[in-house]
Amino acid sequence: MNTRIWTAALVVIGDEILSGRTQDKNIAQLASWLNVQGIRLAEVRVVGDTQAAIVEAVNGLRSRNDYCFTTGGIGPTHDDITVDAIAAALGVPVAIHEQARATLTAYYETRGGLTEARLRMARVPEGAELIPNRMSGAPGIKIENLFVMAGVPHITAGMLDALTGTLEGGLPVLSETIGCWVAESEIADTLREVERAHEGVSIGSYPFFREGQVGANFVVRATEQMVINRCTDDLIARLQTEGRDFTRGGI
Repeated sequence: MNTRIWTAALVVIGDEILSGRTQDKNIAQLASWLNVQGIRLAEVRVVGDTQAAIVEAVNGLRSRNDYCFTTGGIGPTHDDITVDAIAAALGVPVAIHEQARATLTAYYETRGGLTEARLRMARVPEGAELIPNRMSGAPGIKIENLFVMAGVPHITAGMLDALTGTLEGGLPVLSETIGCWVAESEIADTLREVERAHEGVSIGSYPFFREGQVGANFVVRATEQMVINRCTDDLIARLQTEGRDFTRGGI
């Protein structure tokens, strides 16, 4: 059994994210996709359209994770600087990728032609491969353990689809949720004891306030369903012993 935990990080790039004008949707999308590949999203950084900030984030995150993804900043305008920043992070020049040029030429043949601005989307760090993009023609980029993708969520989704099954990973993380009308602080010791009693399990506690009451959902996570079942049964038994009402599947 492959018990190694493979990890990935994400650098979300864009002044529009930091200003609040645009809400990022790629974090959840990437996390879900990675889990199916057997890879856990371990870290996320959000940086503006500044080369130094992108270089620092990418170099830091790629060095301590198996994979590093970026979203945003690979369009045709002057402030799309991600490609230049990735090249700087890797210490390589930027070059026109001829396959990308051909793809863009075909895509824009009936859309006004391949202008100088549109040709910017064929620029890659030297030595990079392409991630196909059926949605808008402009490809993503993969080089070493870096994956450079669009910021527009539906285009990102298409690029992830093209990458499906190509990354080495471990076992997907499974989960089960138990909901309980209880203050998180009252159940903390029980959760800690249950987690310690079951190797390979993590329990997340997510408190809420609804209908004038406090409660929490407890998410049991592991890579084996049998392990989750044993841990969940143990947690439920302890909740019953304490006289607490619970709901399988969460509240």
